[in-house]
Amino acid sequence: MSLRKWVGEKWVDIGAPKKNGKYQPCGRSKGSKRKYPKCVPIAKAKRMTSAQKTSAVKRKRSVKQGVGGKPTNVATFKRKKRNGKNS
Repeated sequence: MSLRKWVGEKWVDIGAPKKNGKYQPCGRSKGSKRKYPKCVPIAKAKRMTSAQKTSAVKRKRSVKQGVGGKPTNVATFKRKKRNGKNS
């Protein structure tokens, strides 16, 4: 994916859905009382299940934010654990 395409995508906050099934735009204003946003492109948000969204938001909010003045990133999808056996 090119950087231009990535920047041009519409990013939404999956942690703050609206009642009509849509999403709020990504980010928050300074001094906002909203919790930390978990932002993904709208196309990815539509493909995610509700359990995946809940998991991603929970992992984002469980990590200390603003370390060094920058937000802390977490993976959108949790990696599956691999079995140690090669069978």
